[in-house]
Amino acid sequence: MTVLTPTFFHRPAPDVARDLIGVTLLVDGVGGPMVEVEAYDQTDPASHSFKGPTPRNAAMFGPPGHAYVYKIYGIHWCLNFVCQPGSAVLIRALEPLHGLTQMQERRGGMPERQLCSGPGKLCQALDVGITHNGLPLDAAPFALVPPDQSHDIATGPRIGITKGVETPWRFVRRGSPFLSKPLR
Repeated sequence: MTVLTPTFFHRPAPDVARDLIGVTLLVDGVGGPMVEVEAYDQTDPASHSFKGPTPRNAAMFGPPGHAYVYKIYGIHWCLNFVCQPGSAVLIRALEPLHGLTQMQERRGGMPERQLCSGPGKLCQALDVGITHNGLPLDAAPFALVPPDQSHDIATGPRIGITKGVETPWRFVRRGSPFLSKPLR
């Protein structure tokens, strides 16, 4: 099994984001192909790194190819992949293919389409939390497996932000029923 290495991530976040569509994300063997991601970098006013390093965003300034995990609204964990210093890709949705029973148990029996259709849902389904913050993506519990085929990728504005809204750094697998929201 080929696994993505830190070198893959040592590039601008939008380039990494586009190339992550179709990559299979597994956490302890549970997950599936990523179908929706968003890029953020330090020049972006919507990014956690915009005002520089803090204890919360320290992982964003660490080595490429590591996880940056944070909580939003005080309840939902979000998983990001660190790229160049101060940049990361938010994992918004994946197609649940591996460990479906575990994901459904963690998500209260939700239908497949709703298991991982948003960053908080995805983290709950994969059991990702703060203990994953700063961990390398090329070692257990993570596995990132490149796709065996190319995918039709569409881009558009990111979701749930108030600054940098016009930046088209949301990347999706066109036509996927597993997106958090349809692309505008």
